[in-house]
Amino acid sequence: MSSSEAELPVVAPQLRSLRRRAGLTLEAAARAAGLSPAHLSRLETGQRQPSLPMLLALARIYGTTVSELLGETVADQDAIVRAADMEPTSAGGWKYWQAGASGRGMQALRVHVPYRTQGDIVRVHPGEEWLYVLKGTLRLRLGDTAHLLEPGDSAHFDSLTPHRLAAEGRDGVELLFVHTLLQSPTAALCLGTTTGDLP
Repeated sequence: MSSSEAELPVVAPQLRSLRRRAGLTLEAAARAAGLSPAHLSRLETGQRQPSLPMLLALARIYGTTVSELLGETVADQDAIVRAADMEPTSAGGWKYWQAGASGRGMQALRVHVPYRTQGDIVRVHPGEEWLYVLKGTLRLRLGDTAHLLEPGDSAHFDSLTPHRLAAEGRDGVELLFVHTLLQSPTAALCLGTTTGDLP
C-alpha cells in the first residue's frame, strides 16, 4: 500500500463529517464541486484518493481548510508556523506544506507540482488567489491566455477566471500559494477537466 493510500481512512471520515457539519447533502456538495455524487461518495468511503484541487474545492464549499479536511490540527490563532512543524502532505500527485495557521480568512501553502500532473484540471470559484514561483517554471492559464512564470514571478487573480496550473519542466515547480477561504458552505464552485495540453 502506498503512503497516499494509507492516508485514505483518515481523510474519508473527515470529508463526510465536514460535509454534514456544513448541512449539505451528498448530492448538493457534489454538484457544487462539479463532481458526481458517486465520485464524492467514493472519496468519503476511502475508495478514491482526493487530489489537492478537489480538497481545495471541498474546503471552500465546507467553509474550512485543507488541513481540517485532512484531520490536521494547528493551534488556534497561532501567528507563527515553524519550518520543523511543516509536515508535507501528498494529494493527487502534488505535495504541499501548510504555511499558515487554520481558522483564517485565507490559506497559505507551499506547493510542489510535479511534471504532467493535474495540468488539465480547470478551476473556477469565487475568491482570490496569489502565487509566487520559488523554483522551476509554472505554466498558468488564465482564461484564454497562457503565461510562463519563472522563479520570482507572481500572479494575483480573481478565482472566477478559469485557471489551470502545470509544471513546465520535468523537475516540476515549487510555489507559494495563498487563496481566500469562503465561509459560506453553499457558495457556488465548479471543478472540471478539459482535454489536451495547455497551449
